[in-house]
Amino acid sequence: MTLRAFSALAIALSCCVAPASAGSSGLQVSPVTLTIHPEQAADGIWASNAGAGALHAQVRVYRWTQEAGEEQLLPTEEVVVSPPMVRLRPHDRQLVRTIRAGPPPSGDAEQAFRLLIDEIPVASQGEARSDGLKFLLRYSLPIFLAPKEGAAPAQLHWSLLLRAGHPVLQVFNAGGTHAQLADIGYTDINGRRFPLHAGLLGYVLPGATMRWPLQAHLVRPESTGVWDATVNGRTARQTVKIDTPAP
Repeated sequence: MTLRAFSALAIALSCCVAPASAGSSGLQVSPVTLTIHPEQAADGIWASNAGAGALHAQVRVYRWTQEAGEEQLLPTEEVVVSPPMVRLRPHDRQLVRTIRAGPPPSGDAEQAFRLLIDEIPVASQGEARSDGLKFLLRYSLPIFLAPKEGAAPAQLHWSLLLRAGHPVLQVFNAGGTHAQLADIGYTDINGRRFPLHAGLLGYVLPGATMRWPLQAHLVRPESTGVWDATVNGRTARQTVKIDTPAP
């Protein structure tokens, strides 16, 4: 699998991949996102084993970018993790440290990374290990490095596009910090509201543009609609009007 294909898969899953065998994994992580502030050199995530058997996990970190509406994970040395391998007995836990390898980011925008924690099958005694690495469960956790000079809040610009006759939601972030989007709804000019996506939709990083396909029968591009969303976990809805560019 190419890095680009792997990147798209990892981000699309957003938080974790369901275990191959339901109930077979006890791997849990907390918290599920980190921000390392300029005065910090490191932070950490706890990996714990809530299962009845031992587990092993591999930990890696990648630089996270968004280009042309697509997610990418790139190799990085800007953030390192310790330890890179975790071995947990039942009901044990281990602190996985994420360490900024250099000074805080310069400029006025945060940097984004993804911490991948993959549970690896533990071979039973006398069982031959198979070639190739297989994962039981994957967590993909956002990590953000805040810049020394500070960063402006997310500033979102929403638009509705047509791609091969299908509506696509496009969101550009002109701010210096990320935007986490969830619980997207659309209200048409007749006052009818359509819930388009329940729960987490995705992230828009600083200076980036992301796109998500929508159900055509719920959105009419020829009309101006009003959108509401939960942004960065705020309980209050954020309502914005859609600018509809020409196809």
